[in-house]
Amino acid sequence: MAGYALKTPTLVKEVMEEYGSIAQKALMSFLPDREPRRYLYDLIRDYPQRGGRAMRPAICMATARAHGAPLERTLNTATFIELLHNALLVIDDIQDESDERRKKPTLHRLHGVPVALNVGSTMTTLSLVPLLQNVDSCGPFLSLRLFQRAIEVAQQCAEGQSLELGWRLDNLLEVTEADYLNMVLRKTCSYSTVFPIRAGVMIATGAPDGSDAALRYGFLLGAAFQIQDDVLNIAGDHAQYGKEHAGDLLEGKRTLLTCRLMSCATPDEKTFAHRFLGTPRAGKSARDLERMLGLIEKYDCVEYARRYAQGLVGAALHDFDAGFEHLPASRDKEFLRGLSTWIIEQT
Repeated sequence: MAGYALKTPTLVKEVMEEYGSIAQKALMSFLPDREPRRYLYDLIRDYPQRGGRAMRPAICMATARAHGAPLERTLNTATFIELLHNALLVIDDIQDESDERRKKPTLHRLHGVPVALNVGSTMTTLSLVPLLQNVDSCGPFLSLRLFQRAIEVAQQCAEGQSLELGWRLDNLLEVTEADYLNMVLRKTCSYSTVFPIRAGVMIATGAPDGSDAALRYGFLLGAAFQIQDDVLNIAGDHAQYGKEHAGDLLEGKRTLLTCRLMSCATPDEKTFAHRFLGTPRAGKSARDLERMLGLIEKYDCVEYARRYAQGLVGAALHDFDAGFEHLPASRDKEFLRGLSTWIIEQT
């Protein structure tokens, strides 16, 4: 393992690029090449063609291969994960009224909400098609179990998104860290890390699930990933981040940073923050945004969130050892371990 560990930071990037390219090619092969192209099928290709890190399909592929499965056996499930991810991005951008995705205008800004909504809905439906192809590569019994898990994941994502949207709709003042983590487990971890690990183990071993420790690793990894993403939204390098600066605050999202702020702020500051978060995006002034950012800085919310993510990564590494250490040393195993530190090093 030492030979792999020496180059882990580079290895994580290399594996994601390699597996991402494979998943991208497989994804494109599932997209219909027919009319109406201008209003639907060309637009479905937009977000996937913009790139992205392909972390999710890479986790699925690496988990399966670390457990001894051939790469081709994972392709259909990895394609489902990546296509569902891009579908959710289109829909999330509409719900969040976001302006930018992967350094370009969001799909609904380019083509309008009705067209983008139809694209996102169609992508969600198409994401299930690769799972049906698992019958040929994985057999009918395992394919059905993977399909059942995929439906559960889609439902969990919707539940998590409903919590996030509901908090904004009702402008809830007291969203606790436990509330936030519950939302993240459903919305982010379920399909970004837990399902890719679970599916990879299922594909390789035929087992109904991964070990508890492996799945805990997935949750902790996904939670750290989401918190780091929240941090980057406020304090990241915008040129690399690919989304608008402070978009979460403009959208009124509750994150670990706002949870921390609300627990530290004075009554007057809390009243202002509550009013700011509840104000529609179009009504938020640049002056009020600067004041909100000043409060986040005053109470060291960014550093608090970073330390929190680092703590999750420390716990994740413990569960990685318990859930994966029995596997032989491999490039894929070291990639899975290296993800934990790669996540918190993103800028």
